[in-house]
Amino acid sequence: MTEAARGTRGPGRRPGPTETREAILARARELFAEKGYDGASLRAIARAAGVDPALVHHFFGNKEGVFVEAMRFPVEPSVLLPRILAAPRDELGETMVRSFLLVWGDAERRARLLAMLRSAMTNERVAAMTREFLTSALFGRAGEVSGVPPLKVQAAVGHMIGVMILRYVLAVEPLASASEDELVRLLAPALQGYLG
Repeated sequence: MTEAARGTRGPGRRPGPTETREAILARARELFAEKGYDGASLRAIARAAGVDPALVHHFFGNKEGVFVEAMRFPVEPSVLLPRILAAPRDELGETMVRSFLLVWGDAERRARLLAMLRSAMTNERVAAMTREFLTSALFGRAGEVSGVPPLKVQAAVGHMIGVMILRYVLAVEPLASASEDELVRLLAPALQGYLG
């Protein structure tokens, strides 16, 4: 009787794409928690999950994609950054404000952002992973593409995170009920000062 007839599988094979994908994510979470974003390679994640690195690449594209999925990161930098950086240099501030409002205005993504921020504030490992990820995947890449120094990029992002927390988490008025256009008019010049 063959293995297929007995309902067993050969060594190293996974039962199917969903189970394999979830196994990769589970091992990736463990490695990111243990080694941080910079210390966990795609090859190490594949080895821990018992799969070929090409399969990890197939499911997630790159390490950033694995991290976003494994940590349920609510924003994909490879999608968000090109949208912001495609704006003319004198419109970077406005584009960044609108992008933050779009992301934080979505209740599901906002909940995931808050969970990540809370985790980072209470767990040094999560803080280190988040810091490493943001530094290499977001701040570093934005600086390289735009030519804006990292300190200025970080200041602009910090500015917006503070505003988003006041608006969506603490619901401080009149910020909480201000229209998006009002916020763009108010915040875009400040962000443009950082980025322009």
